[in-house]
Amino acid sequence: MPLHDWTRVPSGLFHHFHQSWSIRVADALNAGILPSGIAALVEQRSGPREPDVLAIESRARQDRLDPDVGGVATRQPPVTRMTRRSDKEIYAGRANRIVIRHHLGRILAVIEILSPGNKDSRAAIRDFVDKTVQFFREGIHVLLLDLFPPTPRDPLGIHKLIWDEIENEPFEFPLGKDRILVSYESSDARTAYIEPVAIGDVLPDMPLFLTGSLHVPVPLESTYQATWAAVPWELRQAVETGVLPQPD
Repeated sequence: MPLHDWTRVPSGLFHHFHQSWSIRVADALNAGILPSGIAALVEQRSGPREPDVLAIESRARQDRLDPDVGGVATRQPPVTRMTRRSDKEIYAGRANRIVIRHHLGRILAVIEILSPGNKDSRAAIRDFVDKTVQFFREGIHVLLLDLFPPTPRDPLGIHKLIWDEIENEPFEFPLGKDRILVSYESSDARTAYIEPVAIGDVLPDMPLFLTGSLHVPVPLESTYQATWAAVPWELRQAVETGVLPQPD
């Protein structure tokens, strides 16, 4: 099923899809993809300037992960269209997200599905970038899914703003691509595995890092399809046609 153009409907309607997709992604990860002892949980943001609701813990308190107990985690480097890597120190502050926890405690990774509200003001987009970079500083891996095109506040996409905090280097979308999926590995050398996508594309599986070398595939297309099939028919019609139903 192709990726839809969610700019055709108000952001409140995408919010419903966002919430439902988050649950399906978490369920898929918990159904045998994640190794034993690691769980994906949907947790609510508390607002644009949220307190530290994730209870980020020091990297020095990492528990041992056993990649050989269940799941489909692999140490093979993921393959994406583009890869960026930097070992520079980061100096930056720090709808629902999926949080990957070890034994329901320490956070290993987060999955962020961007909503229009994350980019509707300079303050909102700055808060999002700062929080993401803070995850990196704390050794938390991030999978970022942005199904919306660049705005005047992120003219080269949200990844460019985030990566500029690490390594100021050129970035351009490939011709015909203006949405982006990025998996960030937050080890000593931060690495971004980047997949630009476009309306009509099938979503590829993306790597989600659990440690500096261990990652699992996140089934984006199958969970997206299942979510799309479950949303109300009127919402599907509105997204496909760009025409909202008229009230009686």
